[in-house]
Amino acid sequence: MKFTILGSGGCVALPKPLCQCDICKEAREKGKPYSRFGCSLYLEDLNLVVDTPEDIVHAINYSNVKQIDTVLFSHIDPDHTLGMRVFEHLRLDWLEISEGRECTKPIKVLAMEHVMEDINTIGFKYGSFLDYYEKNRNLIKRQVVEESITLKDIKITFIKATSATVFVFEQNGNKVIYAPCDVKPFPEHKIFENADVMIIGNTVIGEELKGGFLLKKDNLLREELFTMEEIEELKHKYSIKKVIMTHIEEDWGKSYEDYLKLEKLYENIKFAYDGMKIEI
Repeated sequence: MKFTILGSGGCVALPKPLCQCDICKEAREKGKPYSRFGCSLYLEDLNLVVDTPEDIVHAINYSNVKQIDTVLFSHIDPDHTLGMRVFEHLRLDWLEISEGRECTKPIKVLAMEHVMEDINTIGFKYGSFLDYYEKNRNLIKRQVVEESITLKDIKITFIKATSATVFVFEQNGNKVIYAPCDVKPFPEHKIFENADVMIIGNTVIGEELKGGFLLKKDNLLREELFTMEEIEELKHKYSIKKVIMTHIEEDWGKSYEDYLKLEKLYENIKFAYDGMKIEI
């Protein structure tokens, strides 16, 4: 399986608009890998994308993706869904439409039932955006996945995590977990055992954050986000060989080079960057 981290950023862009901190200035000046697109993943074997943040069009172009046939949605949060207009970029052809021809190869859109119900509420005065893309333009074809689906020879298991989803990709005994956001508490499941890689987000990284901010023990973020110690515990609990941290927030106040230094403190834990390749 060949994965690409299309976007490794969090819910706020890096560089953050208007921000003149050193990290954002550096990201503007140097670009990748110092800057970060919104959190998304590409699986080349299936021409599959997980989530559509607002800058997904730019992320696709940056990583030079050649084809997309399937999109998975992990949950409703705007930073994971509001780039869904990418369906128009990928499949809408006004010249064909002008001569009465519709899209003949709609993109498969897959999600768990609770996620699909949530995302179907995103719309405008004419109704759901997904209804518009499917029923009016034939750009997509939605499908609810209860537990798993097999595409070609890759099995994808969908595991509910509160309002979000953890995805497990399996092929020929190899296993990759993708848990980008809102997955705390992490669901209990044997399928996570002995995974080759876990790509996981929503983790507070470092003791000192942007502007010297120190996270107190009673800070509410500790309920929503993992700490690096909790990530290490998950890694050991399920005997996961390697962990890659994604959904990296601008609020953590760290440069790409800072993350390279942090990697030296952990065993088989890496920090994602846009365009990062993962082959299992």
